[in-house]
Amino acid sequence: MADDTLPSARSGAGPGGPAGGPAGGELDELAAATAADARVYLSTITEVATGRMDSTALSLLLLAVSQALVAGARLGAVADVVPDSRYEPDAGPDADVDPVRAGLANVFEGLDDYADVVDPLTDATLVRGALSDDLAAVAADLEHGLRHHERGEVTEALWWWQFSYLSSWGLRASAALRALQSLLAHLRLDVDAETVSDAEFDALHP
Repeated sequence: MADDTLPSARSGAGPGGPAGGPAGGELDELAAATAADARVYLSTITEVATGRMDSTALSLLLLAVSQALVAGARLGAVADVVPDSRYEPDAGPDADVDPVRAGLANVFEGLDDYADVVDPLTDATLVRGALSDDLAAVAADLEHGLRHHERGEVTEALWWWQFSYLSSWGLRASAALRALQSLLAHLRLDVDAETVSDAEFDALHP
């Protein structure tokens, strides 16, 4: 048994809301959908981190992060999931995401850092963000829940994914998505006028 006591189990409520959540089959369906999205996310960033992908890497990351946030939105929209046990079952050692983080930092060399705020509602202080850090942190949280799911601990997996979405990986994924979208926009739109003119001429005079 892990030492971390689950606050939702102690108080009878989940992260920030009343007790109770989806029942039976709904839980299984939600867990299966979240697990599938987590696997796609982990597979995508692991492949991108190898540095072997072509120019589609940015678009694939944009899709993977967006889908992970859709999964998070589903978790945030349902009532809080309350685990059966007072303590989190030990799902084994956490995955080592440092190689993925390092690989992503190499892929985004010169573009990894971005400006962010502490909290758009309470603290607009500018802070440094890093895409490689964000993407790896999201991976660690999703993988942790995935290990619970693969052990058949469905409620525990959902509790972890929901709690960590609200407290951690949802924020990191949202920041990463904004940075990725900004990168894509600059790549697509920051084109000199001569290039645009030549493209327009070629389109009008095939």
